[in-house]
Amino acid sequence: MRQLTKPYPTYDDCCYLWEYYNTPPHVIRHCKAVSRTAVLIGEQLNRHGCGLDLRLLEAAGLLHDMMRLEEDHGGRAAEELRRMGYDSVADAIAVHMKYPLDPEKTTITETDLLCLADRLVKEDKYVGLENRMEYIIEKSRQYNDPGAEDRIRTSFRRTETFQKNIERIIGKKLEDIEHMRN
Repeated sequence: MRQLTKPYPTYDDCCYLWEYYNTPPHVIRHCKAVSRTAVLIGEQLNRHGCGLDLRLLEAAGLLHDMMRLEEDHGGRAAEELRRMGYDSVADAIAVHMKYPLDPEKTTITETDLLCLADRLVKEDKYVGLENRMEYIIEKSRQYNDPGAEDRIRTSFRRTETFQKNIERIIGKKLEDIEHMRN
């Protein structure tokens, strides 16, 4: 493995890691869209004093699904990134699949935004929370888990409240952020 940039992998480093771990092209497009969405929201929040690390947010978004074809892809990617010395990126990625966004939270973190952005992007497009929720519910039906839809709806209600808190801070709807839907 080649030497990577510290303290965060650059975009070129991420491209190298996607190739190294055989990340499929459609997953790379998804990662790029999640990263872009998270950074756009982070920029807005930073204009209101949140102090988010946008380089961390960008790298975590770009790499959150780099090992998506593996079992526990978030955990596996986090292990690999920790081995490379990217602990803060790994911390965000490790929990992204089941991270419970806390609507009562007063301090917003990079992990919060990574997880929110992942729940707003379907494939490689920003689609918003409701569209993404319906997609996840439909996808979950193939597993014949009778409690899945209720768990998903509960998670998305919490996410919706969290999103509204962000919108209140930035003074606009997320879909109204310039370039969000490009």
